Amino acid sequence: MSALLHFDGLERAALPARPLHLAIGMFDGLHLGHQSVIAAAVHSARRSGGLAGVLTFWPHPSALFRPANPTPLLMPPAMKRRVLGQLGLDFVIEQNFSPEFAQIEAGAFVPWLQRHLPQLSAIYVGENWRFGRGRVGDVAMLVDTARAAGLEVFSAPRLNHNGAPISSSRIRELLAAGDVTGANALLGYSYFAEGVVERGRRLGHTIGFPTLNIPWQPELRPHYGVYAVEVLTAAKNPLKGVANYGVRPTVESAGAPLLEVHLLEHSSLTYGDRLTVNWLQFLRPESRFGSMEELRLQIATDTRNARQFFQNNPAK
Repeated sequence: MSALLHFDGLERAALPARPLHLAIGMFDGLHLGHQSVIAAAVHSARRSGGLAGVLTFWPHPSALFRPANPTPLLMPPAMKRRVLGQLGLDFVIEQNFSPEFAQIEAGAFVPWLQRHLPQLSAIYVGENWRFGRGRVGDVAMLVDTARAAGLEVFSAPRLNHNGAPISSSRIRELLAAGDVTGANALLGYSYFAEGVVERGRRLGHTIGFPTLNIPWQPELRPHYGVYAVEVLTAAKNPLKGVANYGVRPTVESAGAPLLEVHLLEHSSLTYGDRLTVNWLQFLRPESRFGSMEELRLQIATDTRNARQFFQNNPAK
């Protein structure tokens, strides 16, 4: 199968009658630890002539159990599907994490899966994965219930980086601190934003640094500041740039954060173009300046620093 099949819920998962190898998890961020779980499912499916897929959830369980303080997600479902589509999978099932789903007892979870996916062959999870009402189910329980149902279970060990476990929460902390380089090391790819270029106030043009303005409202907001970035177009042509993400305190009194990208090379990109912006290096925090001239001088410095970054990192 070539195109990634997408199903909203297990009850809608109409799949061919081939053995299914299913990786299960929230998989927020799809970091290297998540990728190791998914890679095991893909590898086994290819060896056996089966199909490899992911069962993931939306919204995050915290939205149900802590609605006043839910965990801010690293990526919305559409962005998650885009990354999943690059991992060799055949299908993805996005299960609504509803009150009814949360009430499924751990012991009933595998039979519930089999009712909806009778061709299920094997389940793949991380070694610390929990499931069932009250999160009482662990991998040992999953193995017992799956074995009784004639299924195999593969659990991937947690990966470490620089002596600490790779986790979505650790990546959230790094991004909130502006350490996009550290976050990218754990993700295994560049953290990215997506959006459509919109017309702005053209203030950048007036000071010699025109920008592509991209409204972008992630749940987890990275640290406001200036970053060296790579911009990808629909044609996948990479363009080097410097971006500011924040509320623009020098020129705005209030408002939603905005991602503004100044390209370091010529381009015909304009309003209405959909872009992907890969974040590569944090350059400085967002600041308020006393005048537009101070801002212009700082942007000139930011541009030089971004060019220096790309010169020192030619593979970027």
